[in-house]
Amino acid sequence: MTNEGQPTIRTGARGDPVRHLQRALRRTPNPAVVLDGSFGPSTEAAVNDVQQASGLVVDGIVGPRTWAALPDGGPMPRLATGSSGDVVTRLQQVLTDGAPDHWSITPQGVDGKFGPNTLASVEAFQRFAGVSVDGVVGDQTWTVHLPAGEDLERAVGLDHAR
Repeated sequence: MTNEGQPTIRTGARGDPVRHLQRALRRTPNPAVVLDGSFGPSTEAAVNDVQQASGLVVDGIVGPRTWAALPDGGPMPRLATGSSGDVVTRLQQVLTDGAPDHWSITPQGVDGKFGPNTLASVEAFQRFAGVSVDGVVGDQTWTVHLPAGEDLERAVGLDHAR
């Protein structure tokens, strides 16, 4: 089970378990779920939708059965200067494809190494998206919607779908 060991949570809960839930809900897919670590009315409504679609008791409480009905809610990799590998390669490709019409700065190559040019492109992308500009691809940046409509997480192909 991909969400094994998660605590039972409900409206009013806060913190990492809620972020884990919200990432899982976004991957159902429900891109409207905000990843803020606070289990409020919109998170509860998304939980109710999953429970109903899965034939579970619709109570807004996320226990073992609801966790089992959800895709993996684990975090996406955190990418920053010095990161490398296939995920960086895919990120660079997405940044390269979208830059000309939207954020202007490309990583200047697709080599799988998060160096200064990729940093500049990520920062330009973050400014374009209206999120904090820190040059780090973490939760807030992964959830940004691209002009084509999908979020960065899906575009890079790491959406942890079941």
